Amino acid sequence: MRKLINLLVLSMCLIPGLGFAQQYKQEDVIIKTKKDTIQIGATITVPASAGSFPALVLLSGTGAQDRDGTMAGQKLFAQVADYLSQRGYIVLRMDDRGVGRTTGNYMDATTADFAKDALEAVEYLKAYPQVDVNKIGLLGHSEGGAAMSIAASQSDDITFLVSLAGLATNGMESLLVQNENIVRNSPATPVDQERYNQINRLMFSTAYQYAESDSLHSKLNQVYDYWKLKDDLYFKTLGIEHDHFRFPIYSYSSYASGPWYRYFVRYNAEKVLSHVTVPILAINGDKDMFVDPTNLDGWKNYSQSGQKGLVTTILLPQVNHLMQQCVTCDTKEYAELGAMPISTLELVGDWLDKTVK
Repeated sequence: MRKLINLLVLSMCLIPGLGFAQQYKQEDVIIKTKKDTIQIGATITVPASAGSFPALVLLSGTGAQDRDGTMAGQKLFAQVADYLSQRGYIVLRMDDRGVGRTTGNYMDATTADFAKDALEAVEYLKAYPQVDVNKIGLLGHSEGGAAMSIAASQSDDITFLVSLAGLATNGMESLLVQNENIVRNSPATPVDQERYNQINRLMFSTAYQYAESDSLHSKLNQVYDYWKLKDDLYFKTLGIEHDHFRFPIYSYSSYASGPWYRYFVRYNAEKVLSHVTVPILAINGDKDMFVDPTNLDGWKNYSQSGQKGLVTTILLPQVNHLMQQCVTCDTKEYAELGAMPISTLELVGDWLDKTVK
């Protein structure tokens, strides 16, 4: 029997950028997991009319987030849920591990664990009133794209996927490209940018090589020390008085030695997506520094869905990682911009209507 908090209400919601309000039912629930020891706090929004409806579970990106997907003051998932439930879809959005009503420790979890949480949410929806059990899908943002791919590769209950800047490249590749993008857009001098790229590539490759080894932490420090000796000699040849370059080796080696990084650096998107056969919608912004636009190719090239012509990819101009219409498109701007444009939500809704309904 399902355990839940009975807070079933009719909500009048007006999310900035949508421009209209409509009634739908909203319920806060607690999901008691069957294959783990945690409980998951979530909110379900359900169209107010009678009947059965397709359903989606929303999966967040890297960093512990609440069920609304709050990032830089924007509630990405609350906006998605509001819009899609007004269009006739049931939407479940969850607190990440260790956040809100969800128990567990986020720092001890991996992308594979987030996929397990998605599967628990799917099982819950299968028993939830008004859910069309033949039309349950996942929507992932950023790392949530990898988590939903893992989940879809393991379950026949998932019948479609929606990616909003969702990851479809290998972990090692994504780390390299992401950090090169960040360095390129930083105020560092060309000389220091090259130094950052060099040490990043060296550290990432070391982390990849020793990801399953107990010696990872010490190997990272050894490799850095060797590089630093050579880099110090190189810097002396430049004739520059002060060296402002800094690499956070101690915090990086500790972070890279944790379970999430060990798993992620070895994540094989090609292998995972080769087991995915369901229709996929993948949307990226061309100014996304964290999930490069070339990531769209992974959805088509790696998945069985792509081989069957079941993948739709859309590249949006002047759009950042949070799916915002951006100006400078750096991370400092996130908090200054508004919500995701209604036009992006319409792309999702139109695809769902055509493909799922």
